[in-house]
Amino acid sequence: MPTYPLRSEAGRWVLVSTILASSMAFIDGTALNVVLPALQKGLNATGADLFWILNAYLLVLAALILVGGSLGDRLGRKRVYMIGISIFLLGSAACGVAPNVGYLIAFRVLQGIGGALMIPGSLSLLSSSIDEKERGKAIGTWSAATTVVTLGGPIIGGALADAGLWRYIFFINIPIGLAALLILSRKVGETRDADASGALDLPGVFAIALGLAALTFGFLRMPELGFHHWAVWGSLALGLLLLVAFLLIEAKSRRPMMPLYLFANPTFSGVNALTFFLYAGLGAGMLFVSLNLVQAQGYSQLESGLTFLPFTLLMIGLARWAGSLADKYGPRWFLVGGPAVAGVGLLLLSFIGETRGPRDYWTTFLPAVLVFGLGLAFTVAPLTTTVMTSVDDRHSGVASGINNAMTRISNVFANAIFGALAVLLFTGVLRGKLDGLSLPPEMKQEVMAQAANLGNAKPPAGLAATDKEAVARIYREGFITVYGDILRLASGLAFLGAVMGLLFVRNKPRQQ
Repeated sequence: MPTYPLRSEAGRWVLVSTILASSMAFIDGTALNVVLPALQKGLNATGADLFWILNAYLLVLAALILVGGSLGDRLGRKRVYMIGISIFLLGSAACGVAPNVGYLIAFRVLQGIGGALMIPGSLSLLSSSIDEKERGKAIGTWSAATTVVTLGGPIIGGALADAGLWRYIFFINIPIGLAALLILSRKVGETRDADASGALDLPGVFAIALGLAALTFGFLRMPELGFHHWAVWGSLALGLLLLVAFLLIEAKSRRPMMPLYLFANPTFSGVNALTFFLYAGLGAGMLFVSLNLVQAQGYSQLESGLTFLPFTLLMIGLARWAGSLADKYGPRWFLVGGPAVAGVGLLLLSFIGETRGPRDYWTTFLPAVLVFGLGLAFTVAPLTTTVMTSVDDRHSGVASGINNAMTRISNVFANAIFGALAVLLFTGVLRGKLDGLSLPPEMKQEVMAQAANLGNAKPPAGLAATDKEAVARIYREGFITVYGDILRLASGLAFLGAVMGLLFVRNKPRQQ
């Protein structure tokens, strides 16, 4: 199958089309984090509802993304990529008009199906179409461009949310997706794995989808019901059993959607473990930073989005260069130092207490954001390139699917586990702080009932003005305390990612 130089016309069109459609999915995720406070108010959503809105998409995406990679290898990467874009656009339009939380969660599932077909196709199409000697630079360019567009998502989302137009974050995808479809149909050739054939691994699909759903359900119900409730421990146990069954199915299947023999390569195993830990920390950290800025620190949603503009500038300046350096010197030390520096950035963010709002940004959030951005700028392109070059070309779709699945699974677990943990910690902090207030027991129960709303908790209407002010202060201080705890855990996950890079990544990956 022919490949093209990156500077050729064919190479440029492949790069542009993959950047456009990938950006669509990433914008959706980052912009949604910023507008969650406005969405929560607009749809009267609880804290648990917010995590389901996030996880409905991520759950389906994680469960089906391996199928998307396999279908692309079998049926044609461009064809499956275009089908995924079309479904994602349909789901985005439906999300934009969703009348309530239930409909929004259902339409996020439709987005997840489209994303599962679209996201692995992006990197596999790019990797299989560009000359091997320029693949790292191409992926570095893809990483830089998609990250820049992605991190523009919070700015756009914040502006729309402040204007009362948070629904429009879903409509932004439509012109981007249509442009990608036009370029793909006219300018990009088809690629596929000539050796791929046979039926899909449906038992594996059902096992991983139901397993992830059961685990997510158990974690999200834990704050309300407690771990000892049968619905919680039963869901968690069922989820673990189904994931073990998934591994057994893949080991015995003649045509597995996740070939376990790829993990015999220590580099491939290591970068996927690194991806899991780093992106779990990243997902939890960015979600709680966004909520903290708006709900506790007094930032507008636009100001919250602008907070990470320096991060964007670092990615513009460094990501492509980092990809080229990794091609030249090998990826190992980039994949050790990058996650470690990102972990330091998250740790610095965790120690930021209550501030005076945006006027304190330059001495509080900015230094931590710069450290965090520097770490990720030197990680993203080398990580992606190492994944795609640690297997041969015929496995590029599966490799991309597995790595993207690791990213999404880590986000599902981060949202579910950290979401449940945040509610539990917030409940404990509130209980301790309420002991210092002379409120009737029934009023204390009403105050505690707001714990599920986290930073959006509101004092009960029946309180006196002075008590309302005291309870509002307790909510704010309690949420900032919980934010710090979550960010420190997120930092620890990033450091674990660095350890994976140190233990498993080598500068000359072995080919499968």
